[in-house]
Amino acid sequence: MASLLKVSSFIYPLHQKLNYVSFSPISTNVQSKVYHVSVKNGRWNAPSITIKAQTAVEGDVINTESVSSDEQSDYGVVSVHHVGILCENLERSLDFYQNVLGLKINEARPHDKLPYRGAWLWVGSEMVHLMELPNPDPLTGRPQHGGRDRHTCIAIRDVSKLKAILDKAGISYTLSRSGRPAIFTRDPDANALEFTQIDD
Repeated sequence: MASLLKVSSFIYPLHQKLNYVSFSPISTNVQSKVYHVSVKNGRWNAPSITIKAQTAVEGDVINTESVSSDEQSDYGVVSVHHVGILCENLERSLDFYQNVLGLKINEARPHDKLPYRGAWLWVGSEMVHLMELPNPDPLTGRPQHGGRDRHTCIAIRDVSKLKAILDKAGISYTLSRSGRPAIFTRDPDANALEFTQIDD
């Protein structure tokens, strides 16, 4: 029998241009394979992997079946599905998210089955859920720079194009303080949004 070695998604800090990973055996008795790891929208898509390995002690194979504690607690995180954003007036928020930012409504999501008004908007393969509910956050006294506040970050291809769109719409924003290509703005309810530029 073989023991099980758990390989978690520990590779996320590696350079985003890498699109595969080879797990090399520590011992010649470990059977290993090359596993494909994809990068989508600038994020690693590396599911947890279980590798079967044989352990040799003095020439004899020890027969064990073990499951690591990591495997017991791995409930299969895949990605962020959606972000809930509170708004005071759904139509005003839809005007901003659709007409300024260009997001499209996901008609398949149940907006009429909830006890409040709302809408689901596509952000790549994930979504923003606008919810017309009382907002407990104050509208005043918030940091001018959205990067110093709770915020939702959306990956985009061209910060300069978004900057021109916001300028044309008369919407204020701040640029990343670190100098990286990112822009911060607020929606009509003062929810902070970050748009960070990613490369393919």
